[in-house]
Amino acid sequence: MKLFSYSSCSTCRRAIKWLENNDISFELVDILKSPPSKEMLISASELYGHRKYLLNTSGAIYRSMGSDVVKKMTDNELFEKLFIEPRLIKRPFLFKSSKCFLVGFKEEMWSEKLLRNSN
Repeated sequence: MKLFSYSSCSTCRRAIKWLENNDISFELVDILKSPPSKEMLISASELYGHRKYLLNTSGAIYRSMGSDVVKKMTDNELFEKLFIEPRLIKRPFLFKSSKCFLVGFKEEMWSEKLLRNSN
C-alpha cells in the first residue's frame, strides 16, 4: 500500500497518524518527488466515477488555472497535468490495489475500506 503525501499537508499528517494508530503498514511517498502514475490516476478516476474527485480544488495552482480551464481539458490533458503538477492532486492519495484508492482523508471512508474491507 502506498500513501502519496505532502509533508506540509495537515490532512496528510492526520491520515498518517490514523494509519499508524490502526497498525496499518504503508509506504510513504512524497507526492511531489514521485507522483502517482497516470495509470493510477486514471484508475482512481474510473473507480470514483469522475475525475473531479482527484482535484485539489482548494490549492493555489487550481485556483490560478480556474475551474473553467480545467473543465475544458480532455481527460488525457488533465491526467498529464496532474502527473507533471502533483500539487493539483487531492491529498492524501492512497493506493491499495487497482480496486482500492482513497483520495483525501475521511476517517469513516478509510475505516470502511481499510479495516472492514479486504479489497
